Amino acid sequence: MSDSTQNNEKHVVIALGELLWDMLPTGKRAGGAPTNFCYHSMKNGAEGYAISALGEDALGDELEGEVNKAGIKHIIKRNAYPTGTVEVHLSDGIPTYDIVQNVAWDHIPFTKDMVDVMKKADAICYGTLACRRPESHDSIMRLLSEAKPGAMKYFDINLRGDFYSKDLITEQLNAATVFKINDDEIAQLQTMFSVPGTPSEVALWFLEQYDLDYVILTAGGDYSEVFAKNGESSKVVTPKVEVNDTVGAGDSFSGVFCIEILKGTPLRQAHKRAVNVAAYVCTKPGAWPEYPDEIPDYVVEQNLE
Repeated sequence: MSDSTQNNEKHVVIALGELLWDMLPTGKRAGGAPTNFCYHSMKNGAEGYAISALGEDALGDELEGEVNKAGIKHIIKRNAYPTGTVEVHLSDGIPTYDIVQNVAWDHIPFTKDMVDVMKKADAICYGTLACRRPESHDSIMRLLSEAKPGAMKYFDINLRGDFYSKDLITEQLNAATVFKINDDEIAQLQTMFSVPGTPSEVALWFLEQYDLDYVILTAGGDYSEVFAKNGESSKVVTPKVEVNDTVGAGDSFSGVFCIEILKGTPLRQAHKRAVNVAAYVCTKPGAWPEYPDEIPDYVVEQNLE
């Protein structure tokens, strides 16, 4: 049990990476995978911080305002690059992304105030996308090295475009304690790392190869599966809901799973809570929906043996 739990203080969760506008057909909405993670961790009891960069422009002013409105604490540096935007195209609610390059979050600096927050973090979320350019890559990897012993380092791989390499993935796996990957991504990594077997067997290979605490495999509308170092596992069929869009659903899963594990919630219960929140997010537009008084229980227990 951590000191923060003993003192009834909130767990500190940090989003390390991109902060941007998702430009949806219905209008722009605040997003960025690590920041989405932070939002949902916070909505489930964490003290959430976003570490990122925004442009010295109107979009940056507006986005910083959205972060404040959401209640996310932050260290957001402003710079001369444009605030990040992503054109999101939806087909039956499923997004594809056109990510603008050389934007503010590509130039996250390494600063003492960031280090100070990192040293008290109970969990840090990061991914490949924000490491696509050297400045942010170097800052993020240095900041990860400043985390306190025992902190959860949640690597949500989040492959986009061609903004990744085997070397980067290996570097980030070596820093991680938790690895989340979807079914499309695990197929890519199976080839990249020459790992035989089923998706579940590949997930277990990464768990063992990189001495991880958890590997999380999500398969969209089919199922999700969690494997733990202690041999425990959980598999949940994805519930059927009326989908508005799936933007941020995986990030919400991650944020909820992270904070539930930090709270000491049993694996199966943490997994189900994460699935229920992700399903709820799919019924709403954008990645940061308001929460109802109680998240519906969408999960239908099935025998998956």
